[in-house]
Amino acid sequence: MKFYRILKASACIGALFLLITSCEEEELGTIGEGVVAGDPFTTAKEVFDVFAFNKGIEVVQTNRLPLYQLGTYNDPIYGQRTASIVSQVTFPGGAANPTFGDSSQATEDGADTDDLDSTIPENETVKEVFLFLPFQQAAAVFRDADGDGVDDQFDADPTNPSSDTDGDGVTDNDERIIGSNPLDASEDGTEDDFLANTFPKRFDLDSIYGLPAPSNPMDPIIEGSVNLKVFRSTFFLRNLDPNTNFEEAQEYFSNQDFSGFVSDVFFDSDTDGSVAFSNEEMLSFADDDPETEDVDESLQVESRLNPGLKIQLNTAFFQEILDKEGQSELLSQANFNDFFRGIHISGVDMEELMFLFDLTQANITITYDFQDYNATEEQVETVERDFVLNLILNNNGNLIGNAVNTFTDAAFPPEIVSALDNGENASRIYVKGGPGTIAEIRLFGEDEDSQVRGQNFIDQIKANNWIINEANLVFYVDQDAFSGMNADEPPRLYLFNQETSQPIYNAFTENRTTDDSTNESLRTFLNYDGILEEENGKGLKYTVRITDHINNIIVRDSTNAKLALTVTSNISVISVSEAMGAAGTVDMPLMSTVNPLGTVLFGSNVDTANEDKRLKLEIFYTQAN
Repeated sequence: MKFYRILKASACIGALFLLITSCEEEELGTIGEGVVAGDPFTTAKEVFDVFAFNKGIEVVQTNRLPLYQLGTYNDPIYGQRTASIVSQVTFPGGAANPTFGDSSQATEDGADTDDLDSTIPENETVKEVFLFLPFQQAAAVFRDADGDGVDDQFDADPTNPSSDTDGDGVTDNDERIIGSNPLDASEDGTEDDFLANTFPKRFDLDSIYGLPAPSNPMDPIIEGSVNLKVFRSTFFLRNLDPNTNFEEAQEYFSNQDFSGFVSDVFFDSDTDGSVAFSNEEMLSFADDDPETEDVDESLQVESRLNPGLKIQLNTAFFQEILDKEGQSELLSQANFNDFFRGIHISGVDMEELMFLFDLTQANITITYDFQDYNATEEQVETVERDFVLNLILNNNGNLIGNAVNTFTDAAFPPEIVSALDNGENASRIYVKGGPGTIAEIRLFGEDEDSQVRGQNFIDQIKANNWIINEANLVFYVDQDAFSGMNADEPPRLYLFNQETSQPIYNAFTENRTTDDSTNESLRTFLNYDGILEEENGKGLKYTVRITDHINNIIVRDSTNAKLALTVTSNISVISVSEAMGAAGTVDMPLMSTVNPLGTVLFGSNVDTANEDKRLKLEIFYTQAN
């Protein structure tokens, strides 16, 4: 993992000086200590105490999320979480009263009386139905810095289009031009039966938790199978809350149990088998046309699906939908929601795997046959067509439809339970996404009153006219807590203003890297940082840069508010939703709710042996003499 440091230069009093000095690494006992006589400016570092308090989060709002979890994640520190999904089903584009085939049902009903040869009963018949659950969209971004057609994660040299990743003697870029597979040494475009671009692309997936480490890190193949159950849901998900006179959106929470509200079995791995997945596209090939003897259409790619789960559903109920053409159940989305209240998806013995899905990209595809009149041939022929239902529809940022994630979490170990909501400055900070834990962070003093907390320190800084160059909170990972464990550590932490629920970084001054080899969410807001720094393959520390926040307090007289620390799946998403803890309702960032990972960090109340890892606020400043 790569890390970037930002060196900020300060313009001070009149002329511009280029000041090159080294910061003293010792902690200064007195504010202002370290001034060098005769120098017009002094740069130094001051270290302040930080106070952290662990807070338990028992329940989080889990409808209208950006991502949904499915399966089971075994956290070696916090225990097991199992997640299931209940989702409404929506008409494509939100348009109700669909027509199946070419003619409306009313037109078909007049086939015996309108004297038109083209008006016939179409007899729509379902052939097959597939539920497609794509892995989160961010994981299916094809990152190709050198434009050679190979995802950077698998490219032998992601900056050189002339690299030969599969070692077949043809460069990656030449294979892109030819249309051969740059990750398959057995195909270089010279084969007699070669057909261009008939291979699936591979993607770097970051939306599956619990996969074992590959035996060969250079092997780009990820594949496996899972056992699932998919039912017709009988629970009516309301979009608006009747307790607010239907003026506010209905909220659903992680502890609600919908497992008893099911009827038709759409899919059951006990009888239908497991569902395969991989990090490759899913390809569909055309049917061979017997009239074109020289061309085999079955070798031509007809469609491509990004990585995800493709589940074949029982057709019986979906035939009922087609048979309702023109009837009241399909006349509006509201009527349809009452008729088909949704689907319930759960894992079966998924003890190791947790998936993240973007349900706005998920759909149910109903493939059906119908009778169609061919006017040219003056005969009736059988035609195949697809009708696609969405789960949640994203209409220019407005969500149509509703879905809820349900979590079942194991009880935390006693040492974590005793550390939560006890009012004590923590020796260890426990942070876990979703219904888990969050840490309250107080700067400059332990006082609960945010108006007076640490005011003496703040007044001294103002009196000394410090120019704050950089301010950091350094959170060291308690590596002993992970001893002997193979744990997924959160790649990034999110620190926000607990009193306003807003981020503490300044989005207008943030930067990003163009390094396409890293996760998209880790390539932004690099001034803020908060990215896990590793040592020997294990998490070492997170450095959260809060320079703008400290300057707001010192220069702009902003309130020294309490902060909150949690995990995040995407630092750019700052939306929050309701959560409930021991102290009542709190705001929880959405991207923490969708993240099952957790970690253990050192607080400031540590023993002597861990003094070098205690939580502290480092302020690097310049002062005029």
